[in-house]
Amino acid sequence: MSQILGMALPFFGLILLGYLAGKVKTLSLDGLAWMNFFIVYIALPALFFNLLSQTPVEKLASWGFIFASLLGTYCTFAIAFSAGVFATDGDIPESTIQGLAGAYGNIGYMGPGLAIAALGPEAAVPVALILCFDNTLHFVMAPLMMAVSGRADQRQTPRELTLSVLKKVFTHPFIIATIVGVAAAVIQFKPPVPLGNLLGYLQNAAAPCALFAMGVTVALTPVGRMPRILGVLVPIKLLVHPVIVYILLSWVGDFDPVWVYAAVLLAALPTATNVFVIAQQYNVWVVRASSMVLVTTAASVVTVTGLLFLIASGTLPPDLFPGR
Repeated sequence: MSQILGMALPFFGLILLGYLAGKVKTLSLDGLAWMNFFIVYIALPALFFNLLSQTPVEKLASWGFIFASLLGTYCTFAIAFSAGVFATDGDIPESTIQGLAGAYGNIGYMGPGLAIAALGPEAAVPVALILCFDNTLHFVMAPLMMAVSGRADQRQTPRELTLSVLKKVFTHPFIIATIVGVAAAVIQFKPPVPLGNLLGYLQNAAAPCALFAMGVTVALTPVGRMPRILGVLVPIKLLVHPVIVYILLSWVGDFDPVWVYAAVLLAALPTATNVFVIAQQYNVWVVRASSMVLVTTAASVVTVTGLLFLIASGTLPPDLFPGR
């Protein structure tokens, strides 16, 4: 247990340090802009490129794994969205943000560092695949559901909406880094030593900077009255999501245990701060989205640490249906 705490607490400790810094020091949230740019556009893409470019190509085309993990996230979104529809008497925009709050985990900032520290460098490929396809799903679902509800920009034609979604997907730095990393693996490209060293420095900076920035963001984001729907959405995000992903991966195929555990771990992460950003974009459920980020982040100290213990102790088998 001490080994698990020694691995998990530094990650949550960095978030806590960022949170305390945000509360103690009266600085504007705008001050995080360059750090967030460094994390999202430079450090994390360097991490993904480095790890993917060194991966055998045959491991990258695991369509069964992609299908199961993506379906798990979509099913979780559908459950959270349905809970929102019931709670809001059919308010589609609010229910959409609530669906994202229940299914969109902090896979960008927390996922890579935590999964690689817990499971080793072998976790890099499943993490990158999940980042690529889960982010694509969320980028598609948000504008699509808002368009269905009539909340989206009425001046956009279906063609313009489609192009907007495609642009958001294929210009996202994580997805670009994934594509370039896979291409480098295909042609077996090895960067020159100076460039390799630079990428290594950036890779090592990714997790600490991301977790600290996440803590500051949570501290400076307004938190309103906790709505009752959080009592449903929090367990959906932290418990239901990883359970669904775990069951689907066991059902679909016989995957490497590291891949299964990486997918379950990423599904168990708290709500992404991107949900708050999307809520701001559409001016829907904004303050309550920030409450969801805060509550799930705090609760994940217990749930994620517990999951790491189950994985490390061998209590959680990598396949529910071995030999099927």
